[in-house]
Amino acid sequence: MDNEIFAGTRGAPAATTGNASSRNDNDVTGTNATVVKWQRFSVPYAYPVAFTRDLFAADNPLLLEMLAMRERDKRHRCLVYLDEGVVSAQSDLPTRMRAYFEAHSQHVELIDWVVVPGGENIKLHPGHVMAMLKSIHRLGVDRHAYVIAIGGGAVLDAVGFAAATAHRGVRHIRIPTTVLSQNDSGVGVKNAINTHGVKNFTGTFAPPWAVLNDFNFLKTLPRRERVAGIAEAIKVALIRDGDFYRWMEANAQALARFDQSVEEFMVRRSAELHMHQIAYGGDPFELGSARPLDFGHWSAHKLEALTDHEVHHGEAVAIGIALDARYSALTGLLSEQEAQRIIGLLETLGLPTFHPQLLTPDSDGELAILAGLREFREHLGGELTVTLLSGIGQGIEVHAIDTALMAQAIAWLGEREECHALAQ
Repeated sequence: MDNEIFAGTRGAPAATTGNASSRNDNDVTGTNATVVKWQRFSVPYAYPVAFTRDLFAADNPLLLEMLAMRERDKRHRCLVYLDEGVVSAQSDLPTRMRAYFEAHSQHVELIDWVVVPGGENIKLHPGHVMAMLKSIHRLGVDRHAYVIAIGGGAVLDAVGFAAATAHRGVRHIRIPTTVLSQNDSGVGVKNAINTHGVKNFTGTFAPPWAVLNDFNFLKTLPRRERVAGIAEAIKVALIRDGDFYRWMEANAQALARFDQSVEEFMVRRSAELHMHQIAYGGDPFELGSARPLDFGHWSAHKLEALTDHEVHHGEAVAIGIALDARYSALTGLLSEQEAQRIIGLLETLGLPTFHPQLLTPDSDGELAILAGLREFREHLGGELTVTLLSGIGQGIEVHAIDTALMAQAIAWLGEREECHALAQ
């Protein structure tokens, strides 16, 4: 009876007669009796995050090995969604991918491949997910087949959401193609689209089958996107690994010119830190109110919306980091010198630290960006929990923000931006 709770003034189970197998364990004889039974089970999650080059080279066995992890003697069926931005940058990608599947046709089948919109556009219109669900159904993709997404973080989010909801979840492999998706979002357990005007309002927690990072995809990224992805590495270093942050400071020039070995180490180390937080942070599915990996994000998400996504996610995160670093200094949590170092690193890498939209008022005359605090709390519920900095590599959670002091931090960043513009 350890797993049962009996309540009520006369709540003891009565004796039973007859065939014991016909007894309903939830039935209790007596008035005002309540039985609560606890169902307990756990499901372990494990998925590989791999780093490679030339994933679709015929002699690269990585994808084949990931498809056959559980069923080695089966011919595996795959439906692939391709980010249109990636196809535009690498027009031979569909050809290389088809050749790979043909070379290994004994073990894998390419059911079809579909080009989908890249960037935030795919998350803004639910019709894109509905179209994916329709094709998953039409092509007979079942729970033993694979949906593969090749693209940036937004495409991974949308395809992942479709895969998580088709048949209540089909096997999903992520192939991230941007710095940001390889070092951050692609290795996590979340997927979503934007609905009701709120970023990531509709989505699920659904760990992927595997994450396969091909560094060759980074070579054709526009400079703007390639730099923007570094912001997430700075974020996780600031809250979790001071040594990694100091390494980025020491290698800032090499990162800015995309030195291969430096860039690839940054991606791998950032991914490791994100994975460690998910596995050992104690709340992988965000059941509580804290979101430490979203340092700098309360304003970033709002800024993206306020600019109609003219500011890309990594850029908005960089601005959010600068803002929360400055605010941390104004509250005395962080030294002025450390705040200046953080903002200086962002500037050295060519990342933005301010946008005029931060100063735009809403209909009540308040700064519109500050509504991001309310939306940040509402996303998880519970009390407001914002991660700030008590030192480089040391995140600290606070449950209240002084909006007047935050407005001072915004004004300070604006003045700094204006001084830099005049100096040029």
